[in-house]
Amino acid sequence: MSTTQSDRLRGLLEPLVAAKGLDLEEIELSKAGRRRMLRIVVDSDEGVELDACAELSREASDALDASDVMGEDEYVLEVSSPGADRPLSEHRHYVRATGRLVKFQLVEDGELTARILDVDDEGMDLEVPGVKGRKATARRIAFTDIAKARVEIEFNRKDKKEEEA
Repeated sequence: MSTTQSDRLRGLLEPLVAAKGLDLEEIELSKAGRRRMLRIVVDSDEGVELDACAELSREASDALDASDVMGEDEYVLEVSSPGADRPLSEHRHYVRATGRLVKFQLVEDGELTARILDVDDEGMDLEVPGVKGRKATARRIAFTDIAKARVEIEFNRKDKKEEEA
């Protein structure tokens, strides 16, 4: 997707997304056979419900059809929320992942898997799980120390309400 088309799509879609109280995370335009696929990924602090995606899809489709940003060729529009295992790259992603287990690829120290406890402007406080019965330890890392980060899916984690009971 050319920068100009990308900028035009962002300019057209961002106000629609913001009006729904959502963040525009990604716009991806790719080939799907003879058609093109326009994928819009949105998120919010509370997550995104299916109804919000459907409503945004209708509004985005109308706006795209009324403009010339997609040209004359056919395209398929997909509006979705990011997957649970999407990379964390923005400050808001880390804030939304508070309480979750995250696998960090650090710039210098290899890999680290830890739970995010708190996030501020410079970095975050983590709880590194103990190994072989040892207690968890606290650690602080700066955003500048992170090369990549991704939420780890936990299938057997107890809900906070269950832990308190």
